[in-house]
Amino acid sequence: MCFRRLLALCNLLCRTREITEAVPLRRKVATMVTNDKNLKTAFCIIGSGPAAHTAAIYAARAELSPILFEGWLANGIAAGGQLTTTTEVENFPGFPDGISGQELTDKFRQQSLRFGTKIFTETVNRVDLSKRPFKVFTDDREVEAETLLIATGAVAKRLNFKGSGDDEDGFWNKGISACAVCDGAAPIFRNKPLAVIGGGDSAMEEATFLTKYGSIVYIMHRRDTFRASKIMQKRALDNPKIKVLWNSVVTEAVGNEKGLLGGLQVKNLLTGESTFLEVSGLFFAIGHEPASKFLDGQIETDADGYIITKPGTTQTNVEGVFAAGDVQDKKWRQAITSAGTGCMAALEAEHFLQEHGSQQGKSKY
Repeated sequence: MCFRRLLALCNLLCRTREITEAVPLRRKVATMVTNDKNLKTAFCIIGSGPAAHTAAIYAARAELSPILFEGWLANGIAAGGQLTTTTEVENFPGFPDGISGQELTDKFRQQSLRFGTKIFTETVNRVDLSKRPFKVFTDDREVEAETLLIATGAVAKRLNFKGSGDDEDGFWNKGISACAVCDGAAPIFRNKPLAVIGGGDSAMEEATFLTKYGSIVYIMHRRDTFRASKIMQKRALDNPKIKVLWNSVVTEAVGNEKGLLGGLQVKNLLTGESTFLEVSGLFFAIGHEPASKFLDGQIETDADGYIITKPGTTQTNVEGVFAAGDVQDKKWRQAITSAGTGCMAALEAEHFLQEHGSQQGKSKY
């Protein structure tokens, strides 16, 4: 386990204790993690990012007594999801000076606890959605839920080569990222050469976006044709600040004197020739993998595994089961849009409970 991930785990354990002890005494019973093996709730949330915690805040204020499973290294990421891997968040309202992803997720969690959400640092490994109440299982307990929110997110796909990791020898979050929109405007990338790996629409879009900040943007693709739509290809190829390196792969990321990414060793797959490409930023744009496999086909998804929701809602094909955040959003993938769908899910769950006679939408548990 790398040092940075170990540090994140230690931080998670410390903040869990601190937050539980910091809440007012009158709320302590509602927020402390118990040893109960079998629990019941009107609203269960699976996830730990902005969608999950926004839903928890709204649901708790609506007296739905939400239970939230934030996961233990779910999808290989500490509780808080992808946001915890972002060093600086500058586009979330309310933080004019910016805030680290870890700090922002800590604040989400504190607010959820403040209003009485019961949080378990356990990973849900299966669910039974055959009938209501739905059943949610971890290794340690079983929960019966009248309504359920899936907010498990999606993990950006990353390539594995020397220097690409988040260990002490890698440059992840030190020049290497998987979100140009999130990180592209950072000072370390401004007026510097940048690179994008990918060949689809996302790669074209991210490369075009990065031309606002970088001096030149290289698109590296292992083939000699893009799979992106023609219009997206044209937009990128017509941009004078974009240069394409066909049939090319990165074999190593190299640092500079400041300990940040300074360049890449790039291999041409046709000639076998290796060259050094000086760049200050590298962005993976090779897709995301939604965390929906544990649902075992009980919820309708698209071919890529993203949960399908009814247009304009967070409702899935199973009544009483909702989906929010990146697990159902393959287009925007932003913290603020995830928070918005989390809000929608909580409100829709409350209305669902009202329509089905659950004490005017309030929890009976």
